[in-house]
Amino acid sequence: VQVIIDGFSAMGFQNCGGAIDGTHIPILGPEHQGSQYINRKGYFSMVLQALVDHKGRFTNINVGWPGKVHDARVFKNSGLFRRLQQGVYFPDRKITVGDVEMPIVILGDPAYPLMPWLMKPYTGALDTEKELFNYRLSKCRMVVECAFGRLKGRWRSLLTRSDLSQTNIPIVIAACCVLHNLCESKGETFMVGWEVEANRLAADYAQPDTRAIRRSQRDALRIREALKATFQSERGNQ
Repeated sequence: VQVIIDGFSAMGFQNCGGAIDGTHIPILGPEHQGSQYINRKGYFSMVLQALVDHKGRFTNINVGWPGKVHDARVFKNSGLFRRLQQGVYFPDRKITVGDVEMPIVILGDPAYPLMPWLMKPYTGALDTEKELFNYRLSKCRMVVECAFGRLKGRWRSLLTRSDLSQTNIPIVIAACCVLHNLCESKGETFMVGWEVEANRLAADYAQPDTRAIRRSQRDALRIREALKATFQSERGNQ
């Protein structure tokens, strides 16, 4: 965990243990409860939720939820959420930001709930301090988007509708995630042409937009405000 924290810290965000996001994998319409798998873009899909480290390797995945289900609901029903909520997923390693104690956090987009252990961007009207906070968070959170891009670039079968059964699709997606980690860890070559081909295939199945979640916990708001102030003062000292 400390290696991951150091990695994200070097990218500009302290005490961060990972970045989280969800992506939709196209599938053929299942025979049963097919409408549950139609996402907001109108095609059948299965959701892959992933937490990645600073190098874009998967450290936790959850796969199998129907495409109609919002990212936040997938997250709230995952083992990862329960363990983060209970404070047992990461070591109990708090730092002080301003006058606020901050546990190890993960970073998400506006679709996720703001929690003491999950930081997400400010939305709405933004001043320069909020923009700086969002920039720092976004820069670190991009590793999960890049990880999805490389995963699908290597295994382009994830970009076209799989004719596997509902039972087998999650197993195949999970296997691709494991193989992705092996390739990334061993420095396996990633050809530029793969990403070009992946982008061409992905254009047929655009990722659905997810609605922002506005519910926040008071402690989480205090931590985010303290981080915002710290980033601003660091900028002033540079």
